Amino acid sequence: MRAFGAASTGASAGASAGAPSTAPLAAVPSGGAVPRHVAIIMDGNGRWAKKRFLPRFAGHKAGVEAVRKVTRAARAMGIEALTLYAFSSENWRRPAEEVSDLMGLLRHFIRSDLDELARENVRLRVIGDYHSFSPDLVAMVDDAIARTASNTGPILAIALNYGAHAELVGAARRLAERARDGTLDPASIDVGTIEAELDTHDLPPLDLMIRTSGEQRLSNFLLWQAAYAELLFVDTLWPDFDGAALADAVAAFGQRQRRYGGL
Repeated sequence: MRAFGAASTGASAGASAGAPSTAPLAAVPSGGAVPRHVAIIMDGNGRWAKKRFLPRFAGHKAGVEAVRKVTRAARAMGIEALTLYAFSSENWRRPAEEVSDLMGLLRHFIRSDLDELARENVRLRVIGDYHSFSPDLVAMVDDAIARTASNTGPILAIALNYGAHAELVGAARRLAERARDGTLDPASIDVGTIEAELDTHDLPPLDLMIRTSGEQRLSNFLLWQAAYAELLFVDTLWPDFDGAALADAVAAFGQRQRRYGGL
């Protein structure tokens, strides 16, 4: 499932890596609200490859092109933040060769797409403990974040070695340490206090979470943030998900009535 390749390229074999797409971007849906923050569990790379009698790596590679298509479409629609589940903390359980392939795709994406992100005023964020990666990859990610840090446009947040349980444990541990040190009154802890400790503390509230491939679970992704998000599960395998599919998802979101527990 979520792995940079497993949530990475598109089915279009002829698209050149990093080159601006010549295809028209999806139109902004008419009517209804556009979500400020969309998160996607990019699932189905392996099944996409299997259906075509290709190795899993081909599906991961195709997933990267899907990332490009969707991030460009999200910018065109005015979505403020897009968070992509690229590599979960559970993905380390995959075969070492596949993990290595995924790390290679991440390196390639940074090299080929960072110029475009910087040029388009996109701010790159990473959630999760990516410092567990190899030193050269950590340095690449740090450089990419620093290079786009002063941008003022939409946010592209990549979840790398991310797990919501670990995120919540880390937040609880930091608050407990502050309480122990006498700098935090436990009685003052509220929703805002906890949210300030989450990896997503500087992102807009999550409005819409999409999962591709037909699976219907959150897989340890943004569990706190998804409390009142709209959930959308689509059958499309990630490499086939594109700007038009995102537009359909946003249109569906626009038809939802969000009550937040009220009437």
